[in-house]
Amino acid sequence: MDHRVRQALIRALSVEKRRDRRQPALGADERRLRQIERLGRRDLSASVNQEDLKWVTSDPNADFPPAPMSRHQLLAGLHEALRPRTYFEIGVRFGDSLALSRARTIGVDPAYAIRAPLHCDIQTFTDTSDDFFARPGAFEHFDGAGIDLAFIDGMHMSEYVLRDFMNAEAHAAPGAVFVLDDVLPRNDLEAYRIRRTKAWAGDVYKVLEVLRTHRPDLTIVPVNTAPTGTVVIAGLDPDSTVLREAYDQIEPSLLAPDPQIVPDRVKLRSDAVDPRDLLASDVFKRVVALRAEGGDHAVFRAVYGDLADVRTCGPSEDTAPA
Repeated sequence: MDHRVRQALIRALSVEKRRDRRQPALGADERRLRQIERLGRRDLSASVNQEDLKWVTSDPNADFPPAPMSRHQLLAGLHEALRPRTYFEIGVRFGDSLALSRARTIGVDPAYAIRAPLHCDIQTFTDTSDDFFARPGAFEHFDGAGIDLAFIDGMHMSEYVLRDFMNAEAHAAPGAVFVLDDVLPRNDLEAYRIRRTKAWAGDVYKVLEVLRTHRPDLTIVPVNTAPTGTVVIAGLDPDSTVLREAYDQIEPSLLAPDPQIVPDRVKLRSDAVDPRDLLASDVFKRVVALRAEGGDHAVFRAVYGDLADVRTCGPSEDTAPA
């Protein structure tokens, strides 16, 4: 008790403390800017997997649409709507997303630590994704079937995610859906290639523009999920070589060092859809029916085109705050 009283007196009598009280209180915006500066200047050697970093909020000045679902809730809805026969996941970590699968499953992560109870026929690989795809017979567990549903949530750097997408697409079944995580960072700091925040998107958002530019045949639907956004990609073509042939020309643009400057339409999620509206679409029921009939990739590509009609939920770039 004596020690606590003395410490309280020291704090009360501190000249430095009294001087601080005379300073005007910082506003929320100023506190945010100072926090960004401190995090952005942290020593890079201490910047990997910084789970203690707390600054994860969206820009308080932005007209930011609240996310009505988490990425796992969206993924659970897709499992229910698509009833996939096979499920492929890159980035297992604790197994929370694997726990949603009831299909024959393959999980890839070089350092997973599964804690969640699993309820599927699963084979796991402690490989990097590049090493996994280089394995002969990597997908033998699927007994010749392609991927019906994939969740790509591995290394949060755009060049890795682009390679993961094009390597997985080569094994896509007709009617497949791929989900990419961390494509909608809420601010520039969340998009740094060197991790600065607890909720870390990295620069995966760049993959969206690459796919839109080089693969206009795909149906690409950004989805407003918490915390760092997802994108649903359908109308896949396992025979496509466009990305593979263009990769050497694309890669340098993905390797821009920090700081990353995220476009307003990404931070404000201007072209993202409400996940509830997406899951309510009748497209997925039609896909399940077509799969039973043995439809080919071209048929599914036409059906998935109707997902473009799902209304976006964010403000336009024109309404972005100055």
